[in-house]
Amino acid sequence: MLKPGNVMKLMSAKNQFQGNHPKFAAFLKYVFQNEIPEGSVIEITVTKPGQDPVTGNLKVMKEDLELFESLKDMT
Repeated sequence: MLKPGNVMKLMSAKNQFQGNHPKFAAFLKYVFQNEIPEGSVIEITVTKPGQDPVTGNLKVMKEDLELFESLKDMT
């Protein structure tokens, strides 16, 4: 269980992230507003300055859906 102080820090960091990156926050909200079905692929690419992009992905499993629901309930 999360301590109230840690929850407050997490919510503050979330709000700051949303303020700094409103388009990305809106994108995440759009993607996660509806259930992501099992078998969906989530992919992310990170491009560091002066380096080639690195991409990773995961195929959503049934067990992942419970985590997604828990995270959605926190927001």
